[in-house]
Amino acid sequence: MKTPSSLTQLTESLRTLPGVGPKSAQRMAYHLLQHDRDGALQLSRALAQAAETIRHCALCNTFTEQVICDTCQDGGRDTTILCVVETPSDQLMIEQTLTFKGLYFVLMGRLSPLDGVGPKDIHIEKLITRATDGVVAEIVLATNFTNEGEATAHYISETLKARGLKVSRLARGVPVGGELEYVDAGTIARAMLDRRAT
Repeated sequence: MKTPSSLTQLTESLRTLPGVGPKSAQRMAYHLLQHDRDGALQLSRALAQAAETIRHCALCNTFTEQVICDTCQDGGRDTTILCVVETPSDQLMIEQTLTFKGLYFVLMGRLSPLDGVGPKDIHIEKLITRATDGVVAEIVLATNFTNEGEATAHYISETLKARGLKVSRLARGVPVGGELEYVDAGTIARAMLDRRAT
């Protein structure tokens, strides 16, 4: 039996999601078409709308529908502290701790030479421009405690310290090898409060 081309295309599209292999993608595709066509249409519309309207904040690089995101526009934030994270989901986790009142810069990745990801791929130049705006006094490095996250933190730390900026790193309350997205809010809160200079 030949699989319809649109079903094959749907399955292949679902495989682009992280952690979704061929069998999982196939199960999702069949489930949506067999049991939840309304859900499939809603998912399709939501994806199309997000792809068309979501952009990067001109200041912090996170996802937003505006030129400047709500966090960067919040007049109650401490503009002298800039927290550098790998992804918008890491930013969300730190926000949920309610311990950080500064601003953010989202790299949208981490250095990984083996995967061909260098400084240009994670917006280091944009970060340097943001960090050296004359307002920022401290940069908190909140990259993950993976090998790539540590290498990214080291590179950024050396780059910004060479420009006379104070750089600190999250304390080791976050487990080594852990990713912020999967760490509980209490642990992240403790790490933020106990951050240290690099």
